[in-house]
Amino acid sequence: MKRTIDSKLIEWKTQIFRKPLIIRGARQVGKTFSISQFGETSFKSIIKLDFERNRSIHKIFDQDLSVQKIIQDIEIFSETKIIPGETLLFFDEIQECERALLCLRYFYEEIPDLHVIAAGSMLEFALGNISFPVGRVSFEWMQPMTFYEFLTASGKNILAEQLPCISNFKPVNEFVHQKIIDQLKIYFLTGGMPEAVRRYCLTGSVSDSFTVHEEIFQAYLQSLIKYYRRADIDSLDHIMRTTPSFVGSQIKYTRLDPDRRIEKTKNSLQILEKALILQIISASNANSLPLSIGASAKKFKPLFLDIGLMQYNSGVSAIDVMEAKDLSHLYRGALAEQFVGQEMYAAGGSENKKMYYWARDKKSSSAEIDYLYVNNGNVFPIEVKSGPKGKLKSLHLFLEEHPKINTGYVMSPIAFEKQSVDNIVFIPIYTRFDVIK
Repeated sequence: MKRTIDSKLIEWKTQIFRKPLIIRGARQVGKTFSISQFGETSFKSIIKLDFERNRSIHKIFDQDLSVQKIIQDIEIFSETKIIPGETLLFFDEIQECERALLCLRYFYEEIPDLHVIAAGSMLEFALGNISFPVGRVSFEWMQPMTFYEFLTASGKNILAEQLPCISNFKPVNEFVHQKIIDQLKIYFLTGGMPEAVRRYCLTGSVSDSFTVHEEIFQAYLQSLIKYYRRADIDSLDHIMRTTPSFVGSQIKYTRLDPDRRIEKTKNSLQILEKALILQIISASNANSLPLSIGASAKKFKPLFLDIGLMQYNSGVSAIDVMEAKDLSHLYRGALAEQFVGQEMYAAGGSENKKMYYWARDKKSSSAEIDYLYVNNGNVFPIEVKSGPKGKLKSLHLFLEEHPKINTGYVMSPIAFEKQSVDNIVFIPIYTRFDVIK
């Protein structure tokens, strides 16, 4: 399955001042597959060291971190000659061997011509325990498959190319719009976890992906207990299964888990965020950039890793999804909001891989904007709704209170053309995030 990361890996391969590359992302989003495929197609040889499956290779890094000695030991282990420029050295699940992480800086300093890639699923836990080689490595992120990637994986390449981009918007006609919406409904159910998409592509049945969703949840739970032994497994399981129902809503710890102490619930939420299973969307006043300056530590919403996992654990009926005339009405609008947030996050987030929204709490007039998106130094408020002008009170209020922000966007499953009403632009919900102009 083609992924967006493929072109980024090729670009990294040809960089003059190339550093070892670390691919970060949650478990089972496709990191190992994409890197392995890249190695097989772009190099004469690839050497993969899996630090989770083969504990014996940890011994290679037990002694002094002499790069030449490590290279020699890896060649003996793999029975493959390492040739800079021709060999890809791939450290998989590198969080299992902290000394291998430390060693990346020495590969950069002593053998800069050697292509080295590392990947880790619970890397955030390991990074907090070591003195990491800042400035000696580069990073890329992988998320679940986007809607565009889902379409290409399921053989709908021509339809995928019809998806409009915000930066270069090309309207679709009503016939194409309906075809895209039909596929979007399937994506709402399967989500973007590669194994779930693969099962659907092989059988044509969305129900086959539901089994994968449950398997992924169980695998996540076991991984979290392994990497964070002090965690409360019952609390983690509860929060992981209930948080999807709070997508689109501001969180109160007591509502997430009324039967446990706030400290325990807060800890479980932080663990899930660290494992990249969910993202915290912070409220920002959007008065200045960066958005983090005006962000609140008390107001936040969750964004789940994947819409397929979300709908599965929320108990949304597959029939309701497939028969829906307006996807923005499903599950109180949370599925549509998850989709847009997931797509935005895959494109880099609101700002610097962080997600933000706007909320105003006043007795006379409370208001909320689903997402804030920053590009080229401009802030764009984004709402996810069907789009009638009379239902956009919060967006009008936001633009009124932020006169320097000229345009607000409404991403709608009803719209299939780009339409402007005053300073509000209506675009299809499936519009790809890119540079807003």
